[in-house]
Amino acid sequence: MPGAEGLTYREDYFADPAAWRGLVNLLHDTFGIDVGQLDRLGGPDPTSRAFAYFDEAGVCVANFSLFSMPMVIDGRAVRAVGYQSGAVRPEWRGRGLYRDLMQRAFAWANAAGCELELLLTDKPALYEAYGFRAVAEHDFKGLAPMADSGVAKGRLLDLDNPGDLALTTRLLATRAPVSSRFAVTRQGEMFLLSAVFDGDIRLSYSASLDLIVAWQMDGAEFKVLDVVAAKMPPLSTILAAIGTTATEVTVCFPPDKLGWEGEALERRPHAGLMIRGNVSLIHPLALSPMAGF
Repeated sequence: MPGAEGLTYREDYFADPAAWRGLVNLLHDTFGIDVGQLDRLGGPDPTSRAFAYFDEAGVCVANFSLFSMPMVIDGRAVRAVGYQSGAVRPEWRGRGLYRDLMQRAFAWANAAGCELELLLTDKPALYEAYGFRAVAEHDFKGLAPMADSGVAKGRLLDLDNPGDLALTTRLLATRAPVSSRFAVTRQGEMFLLSAVFDGDIRLSYSASLDLIVAWQMDGAEFKVLDVVAAKMPPLSTILAAIGTTATEVTVCFPPDKLGWEGEALERRPHAGLMIRGNVSLIHPLALSPMAGF
């Protein structure tokens, strides 16, 4: 394409260690994040498909990726994809590379028969031209139910511990969606990466219930971010597994499975959710922060 002289187009290249490292470096240099930590967490999402340009020295100068993001929406399984890792090195901007890679990714998703496409961005106008629309996300805040007295407090996990990492990976592979209204059904890599990126996130494991709760204290606010279990328990059981004495709780996903209701408060994220596709949504809704991409 014009503007790509001296570059090599590559697609689906994660099996090449040097090319994967090129993407790691691009994202680190652009956003200051180290997705290379996925190497010790089990590797990148095997459903990912990257679209990129590399220069003659093997440097990744532009990339746009997609990955399978199966969801349940209003009780129905939905075939969805997420877009991520979009970046162009400064010296290569203004040549149409990003637009070219986006269009390649969008065409691939369309040919694969995806029903819904999602992305997170702080530049919504860039994607509105391609039919994406912004969707408001909400957290749910209310009085904490009394914790179940028969449930023992769980222990904190450490993902630097190989045993804890293996345990977390096992549960992520067989998890139930946190909501029937709007939730991912599989996205283990982003859960692990989110936990590593944010040192304030805690993972509590209950051996008796075989579940993991991702939670944090945001100032004085107690937040339940995600629950990884084969079957979702009520919020009273979740709070007992954490061992919290909080009187108020904020749940960061639709609480329809929790036996509890909270006031819906619009989330104000740095990067907002956008979607494209003919799928009916039940509001209010939100992705768990652990499913962020």
